[in-house]
Amino acid sequence: MSNSLFRKKSLTSIIKDANDGLTDGLETGGMHKVLKVKDLTAMGIAAVIGAGIFSTIGEASFHGGPGVSLLFLITAITCGFSALCYAEFASRVPVSGSAYTYSYVTFGELAAWVIGWALILEYAIGNIAVAISWSGYCNNLLRGLGLSLPAWLSSNYDSASPETIAAAPHIGSLPVIVNLPAFIVVVLITYLAYVGIRESKRSANFMVGLKILVILFVIVLGFFYVNKSNWVPFMPNGFSGVLKGVSAVFFAYIGFDAVSTTAEECANPQRDLPKGMIYSLIICTVLYILISFVLTGMVPFYKLKVDDPLAFVFDEVHLPWISYLISVSAVIATTSVLLVFQIGQPRIWMSMSRDGLLPKRFAKIHPRFKTPSFATIITGIIVGVPALFLNLTIVTDLTSIGTLFAFILVCGGVLMLPPQEKGDGKRFRLPYINGQIVVPVLVTGLVIFFHKELLQKLSFAGGWEVWKHNIPFFIFVVVTVLITYFSFARKLSLIPVLGLLSCFYLMTEIALKNWIVFSIWLVIGLSIYFLYSYRHSKLKSAA
Repeated sequence: MSNSLFRKKSLTSIIKDANDGLTDGLETGGMHKVLKVKDLTAMGIAAVIGAGIFSTIGEASFHGGPGVSLLFLITAITCGFSALCYAEFASRVPVSGSAYTYSYVTFGELAAWVIGWALILEYAIGNIAVAISWSGYCNNLLRGLGLSLPAWLSSNYDSASPETIAAAPHIGSLPVIVNLPAFIVVVLITYLAYVGIRESKRSANFMVGLKILVILFVIVLGFFYVNKSNWVPFMPNGFSGVLKGVSAVFFAYIGFDAVSTTAEECANPQRDLPKGMIYSLIICTVLYILISFVLTGMVPFYKLKVDDPLAFVFDEVHLPWISYLISVSAVIATTSVLLVFQIGQPRIWMSMSRDGLLPKRFAKIHPRFKTPSFATIITGIIVGVPALFLNLTIVTDLTSIGTLFAFILVCGGVLMLPPQEKGDGKRFRLPYINGQIVVPVLVTGLVIFFHKELLQKLSFAGGWEVWKHNIPFFIFVVVTVLITYFSFARKLSLIPVLGLLSCFYLMTEIALKNWIVFSIWLVIGLSIYFLYSYRHSKLKSAA
């Protein structure tokens, strides 16, 4: 059993299948290869610039002050390491599936299933929160136009006021309270993802163009109202205060990896996918840093703990009409996030189905639209129905921990890949930098510089109730020691090592309760694997 759990997909066979033209096995053909670099870059921006820049950035600025701009830069560098590792895999494994397929090649079937299951947190579960967030922006926009839905059609049971419950229609004694806008937008986006990648890319390109124009306008106008004294002190709560915004800031970067799920719809995936991911990450980082300076410069940082910080700062400088423009941009931004994630999730399930880990219907490609039709419909149901009834705020921590886990496996997977053969100059190659000396020196330097914080986190002084929250950090220390040793002994490549360690560190900044929930999520996934997927795996049956 253990051998089949860790059996790997052959990189050679994947390339052969890709060159032969992948199908769903139901004689409906492959997928439309229409995406180019500009389309992939737009999809990356569409996925990344969403709810994070309009809401969670306020919480991060409240804790970190102007220094939150450093956190955006640090997080971008961390994501950059991961993006380069994704790019290396994308240049070698030109098929859909993203981190799931990459893990199958390097770590084996069990790890691939775990990461495929974890990615549901990033895509499907995360999109429930995005849909509900979209509903809030849409309702604000309607109110600005003098229109409004009845409260019972734009709310949920948990947050409904007594007045809303009383005004709602009843089925017997049960009030009918639903979040109709959230459900409708999921239905529309699912339909768009269903009917074709051409339609989806045109919509994504259009929405990205609009929201970048609005964001640039807000940045330029906002700088005229900056009070430089608000940037002093730069880190009012110290570096630890800056780090409190890790989850919120990382949530703002989630999405660039979704580009890799569209590999089979790229004209030249081995060349264009790496460029699309890296270009989108650079553009988003520049916009985020500029936005953080505008926010913390227009008003004091301690006022920014609000749900809609961009609209709030312009109200503070008596420009309320900007709030309406920001609401329009927020609706567009969150719509584009929904679209890209609703595209990404079905393609991961499609790849898992091809390998026998999910029922065959998940791999079905529509004969006319050339999209994974059944998987797209199921994704719409899983996102739309909960969004109709549940009260979910943006699940930043849980979504972030699932994504960071995927990044860690991708970075670790690159370390296990054989060297690329020379010959194809157009294919992306991750530059090899020998980490034998650099990693030990860097780790030693950080230990010396942060020795007080390190000793405090590893101390038992506060008792079990305090120390238990540092368990993730203790695991990180053990992993760091091991990686440092292997870097020295085996001359590991520097970039994936830095990506792995930096992503693992960001995970330690996420609260222990989210680690517990994530662990429960993985246990549920493993139960499904052993009850169904293990017995139906194509690699197991071929053994």
